[in-house]
Amino acid sequence: MLKKFASDALGLSDIGKIIDPQDFDKTDADDYVRHEDNEKIYFLIKTKSDEYCFTNLALIHVDGENAVSSKRTLNRHSYSQNKISNVVLETAGRVDLDIEIKFNIGGQSFNIDVDKNQLEKLNDLYKALVYIAELTHENNVMLDMAGDSLNKAVNVLQNSRTTESQLADQYKQLTEFGFEWLKSVRKEYHQKDFGNVFEKYINN
Repeated sequence: MLKKFASDALGLSDIGKIIDPQDFDKTDADDYVRHEDNEKIYFLIKTKSDEYCFTNLALIHVDGENAVSSKRTLNRHSYSQNKISNVVLETAGRVDLDIEIKFNIGGQSFNIDVDKNQLEKLNDLYKALVYIAELTHENNVMLDMAGDSLNKAVNVLQNSRTTESQLADQYKQLTEFGFEWLKSVRKEYHQKDFGNVFEKYINN
């Protein structure tokens, strides 16, 4: 009993379990989901001290200090503001009890241990996170290209042979057009909701 308590206190047995959808509402993380904004849980891993809740909008991390403390810290990492990268899935060896998914979101690294018997389900999360990382990268490339295109148009205008009054009028028109154009490009390529990705890969 003492060994078990020490193991829990040190986090040595903190192997996560993937929670079934019908039990999402029994977790602490569910209280922090923005249901009012059509936020939905697609994947949830619960350890003895933490919860990792993947919604269509963000990763909600309910961070416990350790397995025997009731203190919790809530961290929300939205996909639209925090880049996902370095997604890795480590399967179990013969003597291992757990598998592990690793990834970075924003400036924070996550290493989450999960029961090795749930590899098939964790593989679904791995594929979803990899796809989100690829999709946001491509979207950022398109946004950068849009900004470069507008800058080139401005340079062409500045180097054209026009009078000062004509230049001012053309610059005003280009600025107004550029703002509306960049706004439309951002609306198309700055994705906030990734529910379609989770629905593609997560088999609940």
